[in-house]
Amino acid sequence: MIKKNKKTTLHPRNRYQGKYDLPLLCELNPQLSQWLTTTPAGTTSVNFAEPEAVKALNQALLKQYYDINWQLPEGFLCPPVPGRADYLHFLADLLAADLQGTLPASADVLDIGCGANCIYPLIGAAEYGWRFTGSEINPQSLRSANSLIAANPGLQRLIRLRHQKNAGRIFGGVIHKNDFFHLTLCNPPFHHSAEESLQGSERKLKNLGIDEEKGLNFAGQHHELWCEGGERGFIGNMIRESQQFSSQVVWFSTLVSKQENIKPLSGLLRDAGVEDLRVIEMGQGQKQSRLLAWSYLTPEKRAKRLRHRPA
Repeated sequence: MIKKNKKTTLHPRNRYQGKYDLPLLCELNPQLSQWLTTTPAGTTSVNFAEPEAVKALNQALLKQYYDINWQLPEGFLCPPVPGRADYLHFLADLLAADLQGTLPASADVLDIGCGANCIYPLIGAAEYGWRFTGSEINPQSLRSANSLIAANPGLQRLIRLRHQKNAGRIFGGVIHKNDFFHLTLCNPPFHHSAEESLQGSERKLKNLGIDEEKGLNFAGQHHELWCEGGERGFIGNMIRESQQFSSQVVWFSTLVSKQENIKPLSGLLRDAGVEDLRVIEMGQGQKQSRLLAWSYLTPEKRAKRLRHRPA
């Protein structure tokens, strides 16, 4: 297992380094101007207490470097764009490591639970030209994601969506018999219950000094926030099910929010007989997260699969 040191900065290839260029972002999305505020230190910032401000910022950020048109229905998770981009950059490094440091010219990627925001396929297709299959269990989320793809015609040929009809499966019913993926990625629900999810949101809002009644930018559908067994249970099921598709995927991966889950999940992976296991620490300012990745293929087989995509 390879474990990187903790990071407090974004990936070097992440386009959102340093402070936001707010005048430029407001020019790209004029609606953002109404959500600017002056901090106690006298600097201009975005009023993150307002859900519409966060959405307006995301729209501008995605337009800035990727020329992506983006909307989000009310009540769904509003993702932090720089952090989502970071996950993709580290996955690209994972593939490059199997190719002696060279980024692959293309890749086929499966996003488990692409959500209404469809953020990983949109950024990954725009940044790397990767081909994405996004799975989603919620019909409303699926409709929203399809609308986003339609709003970005330049990316339509790179993104397709599949409805996961079985709530008890993760890869089953989504990975078809003749499919092959270089990567899978996932931002799993990490709470055990609706109550725990609510408590977590309340703590986050309190820490940020945000009125709970205005905290809709931290909202989300229940399948986005919690599941039976929480994060550890969900990823444990993912690990067990990944064994059935070990020859159809080069690298499986998922975000892990809670550090204490890494050890037991790593144990499950060793029991599953994986060939390689990676824990990659990521950091965006005060927020720390980690990427757990595993492969059942030897380095030689991974390199071969990356160079020669199966028919």
